[in-house]
This record gives sequence, structure tokens and C-alpha cells, in this order.
Amino acid sequence: MWRRYCSRNLQHLLCQPLAGCTNACARGPPACRLQHTDAASTLSARPDGQTSSTRWPLYGVIGAALAGAATVYLSGKSTEEVAAAAVDTAIEAKEELQQLVNWSGTHHVRPKRFYQPETIEEVEDIVQKSHEQGQKLRCVGSALSPNGLAFSKEGMLSLALLDKVLRVNVKKAQVTVQAGARVQEVVEALRPHGLTLQNFASIREQAIGGFIQVGAHGTGASIPPVDEQVVAMKLVTPALGTLQLSEESDRELFHMARVGLGSLGVVTEVTLQCVPAHELVEHTYVTTSNELRQQHAQLLRNNKHVRYMWIPYTHDVVVVTNNPLQQGWWAKLRGGPGVPKQATPAPRHESLAALRQLMLSAKPKLDKAELAALSVTQLRDELLACDPVNTDWVIQINRAEAEYWRCSEGYRVGWSDQMLGFDCGGQQWVLEVAFPTGTLKNPSLADLQYVEELLSRIERQGIPAPSPIEQRWTSSSRSALSPASSTPELPPDTLFSWVGVIMYLPTEDEEQRKAITNRFREYVKLCHEQLMPKYKAVDHWAKVEVVDLTPEDKGLLRKRMADRYPVTAFNNARKQLDPNNIFSNHIIDDLFPHTDVT
Repeated sequence: MWRRYCSRNLQHLLCQPLAGCTNACARGPPACRLQHTDAASTLSARPDGQTSSTRWPLYGVIGAALAGAATVYLSGKSTEEVAAAAVDTAIEAKEELQQLVNWSGTHHVRPKRFYQPETIEEVEDIVQKSHEQGQKLRCVGSALSPNGLAFSKEGMLSLALLDKVLRVNVKKAQVTVQAGARVQEVVEALRPHGLTLQNFASIREQAIGGFIQVGAHGTGASIPPVDEQVVAMKLVTPALGTLQLSEESDRELFHMARVGLGSLGVVTEVTLQCVPAHELVEHTYVTTSNELRQQHAQLLRNNKHVRYMWIPYTHDVVVVTNNPLQQGWWAKLRGGPGVPKQATPAPRHESLAALRQLMLSAKPKLDKAELAALSVTQLRDELLACDPVNTDWVIQINRAEAEYWRCSEGYRVGWSDQMLGFDCGGQQWVLEVAFPTGTLKNPSLADLQYVEELLSRIERQGIPAPSPIEQRWTSSSRSALSPASSTPELPPDTLFSWVGVIMYLPTEDEEQRKAITNRFREYVKLCHEQLMPKYKAVDHWAKVEVVDLTPEDKGLLRKRMADRYPVTAFNNARKQLDPNNIFSNHIIDDLFPHTDVT
């Protein structure tokens, strides 16, 4: 059974509360961007869910951004009728098409066909018909990937309505969910059972399917990326139908499909291994790069979770550790002697003072109430928007942000899902890489050397690099395409470091955005050419950009992939499961061209 909706009905289907585009999406994450063909009518919502017409961070999600996409197929008509009507509807709706914009505001798409199934049977029908007709089909969750990995202008399938938590097995500490369920929804469903997920990325709005397919990760030197939490999954494939995969059922394909980049099939259900719910004590402090070198090995060994935020053009490094709360520890800390830092951070007005003072120097007539309402990331965006590619100005902002972190030293306590997330800032270009750095027992210090060399080259080239350069760690993964995968050359106890660099896009001015993009390409070129080969680093799958690469650069990128991953085995799996290559897009085709498969 199918039901067809044309473009003008889609907004009611996906997010009825968004009628008139004035509220946050009901089924999608609480922040969204709706972009009409007329740029002047762009509406957005901030991460806190409040709608805004300003240039605050714009987060692209399915519910709002596709209000007006060309076609949607649910139930009510035969597959043949729906397929035949697809082209006509796309033509009729051509002038009404609206754009889906990704979380970081860097990629957009107007898909010719868009599907929003409510059952696995509907997914199977859509996949089969697309296979028979040779029509491209990319599966999308929350549209959070910075590189638009899930986007396809030909056809897209959203799992937003396949978002149920199906069952919790308390005895095994496992949860089975539909792949469209968001991380935060899964956590809330686990809370009454005293369970939670093992680790989290920076945000919790990812759909579980995308969360695992791109090899997302949190931080913790003894904790693997999130794909290792997957103990079973259901995969809808064009050639072999729906497969149940696990360690006991086709182990090799299971390990390949856990980080499958959406190229082996549509992940519709996932079973995750959970851990007991627990509170964490977070300690934030600022140190210098020289001091950190002395502490580094012990920090990795002694803390369950640790991340660094390096501040370019300064000697400051922000260290954030999280460890399980011990009974009575917090009360002892608040009143006990010998505490190295204040138990709680300084008041907000003190911690933001340096950034506010800098803002007033740039905008002396700024309303004081408006200034007082800005968070640290909003202040950073406003400051960068004044002169985003002026290196001297960016240095001043970085130094003011270092003062903010010095005033924010201290401790706080909360549940693990609340403590491990953090504010990523607004729209941005981002590159993140992973590379081996010895073992936890014998770290090679390649992780520190990478960032120290990066900072040195940033200063020599005068790159307007804003804060922070973020560094995290994980143990290895058995998933073949995980950037932290273990290989014969990289044994299972290998430690991996993940380093992310950013340039924010705090303005809607096209000339400024173009200038920022050009400087970011210099930043990326520095990493790709001077650092990544030396440290055997590979890109995070959701952050590898191919759009503006030269043929030579694409060749080098493919070589880096082939040196690190079992590319032939992956392409063979694609050929077996998806012989018509419907699950590819320009990114997949550039990274893994269908050649030399056997």
C-alpha cells in the first residue's frame, strides 16, 4: 500500500507543527533550516529550538528542510503507479523545490525523489523498485554529516518515521531500535532500566543508523568507536533482500556493514550493547603544551574520558576529563582540603568578560542586554563575523577565549549522556582525521607531535585558525572501514587519536563565506599534504570533502584509502549486494570507484 504526496503537502506530512515555518520540527531534531528557492525567505532555527531569521547556527534536518521536496511515497498506490508518477510530479513541482541543508550549512540538495517509509516492508519495496529501475537512492538520518554524505540529487530515503525503540533486554543489557531513532531518544528509553550507551559523540541528535554508518566516536583511550556497540543489525539490500547480520551470522559482512557508509544497504534495525547508567565527574583546567607533554601518558591511562582543546596562537591547552562518580566524592571535594582548582567555575559574567570586552571594542554601540544574552560560542561567532579571515583579529579572539576557559576551570557532575556532549558552535567547515599513536601501555606520542606540528605550520602560514583544535582518543574497532580499524599492521590494542580543525561560517554574506572557504581549503591542504601522510592519518567519513579536489588530489585520496582499508573487499561487497550501484553518490564514487572488483 502506497500514498503519494506532492511537494506542497510534504511539510504537513513531515512536520505539521511547521505550518508557516514558525516552530521546531516535531519528528526531527529540535533545530532545522528551511531554505526556499528565494534566498530572502530562508528561515532557520537555533540549536535551542527557537526559530530565528538571524545567522545563528542553522541545522539541516529532514523534517523542515524537505518541506516542499519533489515527491514522497508512502502508502495508497501500487509501486508501478508510484514509479510512473514520479517523473511527472518532479516536473510539476520543479518551481516549488526547496533545499535540504546539512547541519554545518556547507552542503545542500534538491532531491528529485524523496521517500519517507513508515515500515520496513515499505523500505524493502522502495529499495527493490529503485534497484530494478537503476535509480540512485541514498539513505538519510538527521542530515548531520558535515560533508553531506547522505545527500543525492537523484533520490533520498529518510528513516525519520522509523524511529521506535523496539525492545530493551535488561538481562543482556541490550537495546534494539529502528535506525531512525535518535541517540537522545534511545538514552531516554534506557534510563528507566538503569542502562545507557557506552559513549557519545559531541551531540546526541544523530539518527542511530547514521551514528554507526560513518564510524562516529566519542573519547576514551580504552573505549572503541560507537560501531563496536552494535551486536546485530538488519540490512535491506537490492540483490539479497533483507539480511540479519551479527557475529554469529556472516561475521565478515557484519564487520564490513557496521561502517558501510550507506553503500551496502539500508540499515533499518540495530541492536546495541549497553552499560549501566552512571554519573561522571568532569574536571576542566587549562595547562600549557610543555606541561601537557609531561602529563599526557598518565592522563590517557588514568581517565575514562579525556579530550584536549588546543587554542591556536597561544600556548594554552584546555583539558577536560570525565570519570565515574564515586560515592561521597563530590561532597568531599566541595569541602575537603588540597583541591587543585575551584570546585565550580567562575560566574558567567566573569568567565565571559574578556570576550565581551573584545566585542564592545568592535561594536561599541551593541545593546548591553543583547550582549549579556550571548553564550561563549555565540560570542565567538559574532566576533569572527567582524573580520573572519583577518589572522590578527582571530588571534585576539583566541586569546580572549583562552581567558574564558581559565575562568571556567573546575568540576561538575552529571549523567554520562549529559556530560560527554558539548557545544560545537555554529555553521562551520570541519576536517577531522584519525591516526595510530602507539598503545595505551606504550604511547608513541605521535598524537602530541601531530598537533604541535600543525600549530607550528598554522603560525608559519598565517592561517586564521579559530579555537579550538579538538583532540580525542579511542581504542580500535573490528569494523573494516572504521578509521580506527585494527589491521595486521595495527594490532587490536592500538590507540587512535582523532584531531579536528574548524573554520566557522558566522555570516550570511556570500563574499565573506567564499573567503572563509578559500582559507579553509589552505588549512585542509596543509593537513592533507604535510601531516596526514607522515602520521598515516585518514579522514573521518562524515568530514571528507571531495567537491573541490583536483583529479590529482582525488587520486592521492583514493591511494590513502586503499593503503588503510580493504577497498577491494568493500567494492566486492557492494557489487554483491548492490550490483546496480544505486546506493552511491558523488562522494562514494570518488572514494570507491567500481573498478577491479572480482
